[in-house]
Amino acid sequence: MVPGGYPGADRDTRAPLPMRPERMPHDVIRRETGATDRTARPPLRPRRITAVSVPAPVPHLKRSLRRFDIMAMGVAAVISFDVIGQIAAGGGQAIVWIAVLAVAFLLPYALIFAETGAAFPQEGGPYVWVEVAFGRLPAALTTLFYWVTNPVWLGGSLVFIAAEAWNDFVFRLGSGSFADYVFKLVFIWAAILTAVVSLRRGKWITTGGAAAKVLALAFFTVTAVAYGIEHGFRGLEQAAFSPTAAGFLALVPVLLFAYVGFEAPNAAGDEMHDPQHDVPVAIGRTGTIAACCYLLPVAAILSAAPPGRVTGIGGFMDAAELVFGIYGSWSGPLLTCVAVLFAVALLTQGSAWMIVADRMQAMAAADGGFFTGALGAFHPRLGTPVRMNLVSGVTATAFMVAAMNLAHGNAAAVFGVVLSVAITTLLLSYLALIPALLALRLHHREVPRPYEVPFGTRGFTVATLLVYAWILLGSWATLFPGTLEAAVGIPYRFRTTWGVSRLTFETFTLGTVGLLLAVGLAGYLTPRMRTQSPDDQGQARPAG
Repeated sequence: MVPGGYPGADRDTRAPLPMRPERMPHDVIRRETGATDRTARPPLRPRRITAVSVPAPVPHLKRSLRRFDIMAMGVAAVISFDVIGQIAAGGGQAIVWIAVLAVAFLLPYALIFAETGAAFPQEGGPYVWVEVAFGRLPAALTTLFYWVTNPVWLGGSLVFIAAEAWNDFVFRLGSGSFADYVFKLVFIWAAILTAVVSLRRGKWITTGGAAAKVLALAFFTVTAVAYGIEHGFRGLEQAAFSPTAAGFLALVPVLLFAYVGFEAPNAAGDEMHDPQHDVPVAIGRTGTIAACCYLLPVAAILSAAPPGRVTGIGGFMDAAELVFGIYGSWSGPLLTCVAVLFAVALLTQGSAWMIVADRMQAMAAADGGFFTGALGAFHPRLGTPVRMNLVSGVTATAFMVAAMNLAHGNAAAVFGVVLSVAITTLLLSYLALIPALLALRLHHREVPRPYEVPFGTRGFTVATLLVYAWILLGSWATLFPGTLEAAVGIPYRFRTTWGVSRLTFETFTLGTVGLLLAVGLAGYLTPRMRTQSPDDQGQARPAG
């Protein structure tokens, strides 16, 4: 037994299946008249009981998430402070595309994940869905891309924008200085620590972060309206609201990144009190809050800030500095308070994603999909995947150091490129996840679904195809920026847009994707190379 783990965590977390000892057994979930039970025995009455093979449950877990907690975790994870400035930099048409994608992407996306999350509420969430639909290898690669997005994002985008705000409005750090490194290290490991503590306590940290986020956005929006009443809404008057192809291609990847993630709390499915009924309601409420928390602040920024002033890394706080001028001598202290709320919200946003993504990756490891079952151990007292949390912290730290050396410390260029890498890895993970939802709908229709997408299977299929089309478009646009613009004859200045050359950008982005594929394949093959079945070993021995 590994210290801090449970029996067998240093090898595999489950005993071998008969006749297939190289695989780990899965539970058979028995569902009868709406009830759910786990057993290793086959169903006794197949006409009334549905059997679906899923990874076995994790010991030591306690149910601590109620409907409000699921919603708060979704708000903490999904509403991204770091992309608000990036979206607002798109000008007036950003408001148009926020609204369009809220209807054409967010709505069908929320519907299909609400149904699937309620029907398959096992620990590990998306990993389990892809594994049941397509097998362990696609699930392992999908989960790796989903998981790694978060330490990359934490160590790149979130920590950089937090440091920028802290440097400008709280305490001078200096770019690339010792204080800058210390701040970023503390930020990263504070987020990891909140993921290590038990979910029963950690959920209040993410709930506080969600409250800080909504409070800061609401206060800023109200202040921007007051500023507009006093000085006029000159920004909106000068903003170009007419949608363009160039604006569409630039904004779609960022907006998709901003809107995805409502399925994240399902990674803690076995820690929810009533996921079958709470998940759909929580996703609906979180989606509504997210749409408002993007639309209103972006409109507020554009109403106050002159065109061209809004930047990706400083958009929100730059606009806050402008509109807070109406408070006179109080503007400085209020800006400091908002900057602190801003940094706290970013930190808890990172920790919320670490809480769920580390659980997904731990389930993949426990199921034989990522190097060793030891990484899938959940602490017996905390009920958290501590080892995977630490791996995330090391990965985020390494990526932060690498990003600090990218573009020689140009914070704006680093922010843009690292955010693009995070968008790329996350959207690529949905290339298998979205089809898995449809496969579960088509091949496991007998599974009870407390919530169903309107119009049944047809409605689910149409919604899935629409979401998948958006994911394909966003994945290509963020992986190869400028290529779609060139295909339709739109001028695209790469260095002006990104602050680095295309060679540097693609080396960083494609190199990250290639490395992840190599790591994912190695993580999948390693357990299989270590363990041979008794039959194989017997065949390998000389006869006689």
